[in-house]
Amino acid sequence: MHIESPESDYCFAVRQAARYISQLYERHLCEAGITPTQFSILCALKCSSSLTMMELAQAMVMDRTTLVRILRPLLRNGFVANEQDGQVKQRLQLVLTSGGHLKLHEATTHWTAAQDEFERKFGYRRSASLRRELLRVTRA
Repeated sequence: MHIESPESDYCFAVRQAARYISQLYERHLCEAGITPTQFSILCALKCSSSLTMMELAQAMVMDRTTLVRILRPLLRNGFVANEQDGQVKQRLQLVLTSGGHLKLHEATTHWTAAQDEFERKFGYRRSASLRRELLRVTRA
C-alpha cells in the first residue's frame, strides 16, 4: 500500500482527533486543576473502588511508567492513596480518597461542559457513535 498523504494514515487521523479533543477537555478541566487523564483515573477508581497499578494501567491502556508520572500529583494532593492489599501484602491497591471524591465531583461540572461542547460541535448521535467505535478498537 502506498501512502498518498497523512490523511490516508489511520494513526495520523486518530492522533490528530485525539489532540483536538484533548485540548477541548483540557480547556474545561483546567478550571478544576486536573488533566483529562487524571479525571479518567479518578473515574476509574470511583467505579472500581480499588485497583492495582497493573489493573489501572491496563484499564487506561498505558504503560506503568506513564501512569506513575500521571498519578504522582493525584497522590501528592491526597486525591488517590495506596493501600495494602489484604490478601497479598506486597501488592498495593490504589483507592480514591474522600478528597478525590470531592475533586471528582468538582471536575465533573467542567467535564460535562466539555462533553456538551463536543456534542454541539460534532452532533450528539455522531459523538455517541464515534465513542462506541473507538471503545471497540481497544476492547476488541
